[in-house]
Amino acid sequence: MKQKKIKFALGSVLIVGAIGYLIATGINSTSTYFFTVSELMDQKVSFHGTGLKVKGNVVAGSIERDSNDYLNVHFSIEEKNSNLNVVYQGVTPDMFQDGGEVVVEGALDKQGIFHANTLLTSCPSKYEAEKEAGGMHPGTLPDYQPKLKPKLDLKKVDSLPKTTV
Repeated sequence: MKQKKIKFALGSVLIVGAIGYLIATGINSTSTYFFTVSELMDQKVSFHGTGLKVKGNVVAGSIERDSNDYLNVHFSIEEKNSNLNVVYQGVTPDMFQDGGEVVVEGALDKQGIFHANTLLTSCPSKYEAEKEAGGMHPGTLPDYQPKLKPKLDLKKVDSLPKTTV
């Protein structure tokens, strides 16, 4: 009887240990640091090759698209007089514009250029003020009342639509 309890306890410890190991490695492989541009530039530690999320505003006039491949975008983001050059390959959001607030996710290379694999924009604060004042927020629909179509009488030939060839 005592030997069964030892086997059960040992098996339980192994299962709990394996689950704990999988959770720890999963968190480490998917975790990223989140900084503003000035916080990243003020860091004494090198984050080259590490997964990062960086928040800042697009520098006016810095958006450049590759003439051969429109999906290649080079731009700079800033925050508190700190700039970061960003390279992004992909479709840019509709709200991506000069002065717009963005969050880029990717990694820094050794030259200090940020290679983004995700580009997110935030909704301008002017929409929040409109919403508080009773206006509509983008993406919401007004109360929609569909127009009712007259019913067709399928027994009458004249009520059916006519097609000509």
